[in-house]
Amino acid sequence: MKRIWVPLAIGLVVLSGCANHYVVKMNNGVQITVPNKPKLVHGAYRYKDSNGKEWAVPADRVREIEPASMAKEEQSTFTPVVHKQHHWYLLWLG
Repeated sequence: MKRIWVPLAIGLVVLSGCANHYVVKMNNGVQITVPNKPKLVHGAYRYKDSNGKEWAVPADRVREIEPASMAKEEQSTFTPVVHKQHHWYLLWLG
């Protein structure tokens, strides 16, 4: 009888640690990390933060929801243009 309880206890401990954090990526580039997977309810993704407060994000503002283990930091595709200052005394060179 004791041999049955050991695998059951180990399985219970392993399965209780399966909670994942999720990353909600917005259209404007903002990333929100939430403790549970958001649920789509009436056109908005609803989730509770770590303090238990309920939040809602409109579905049209959400680009992607993925587990935090799979989320990668995205590289910015925008590169600012650097303009060199032209001095008046260099006008004859140009």
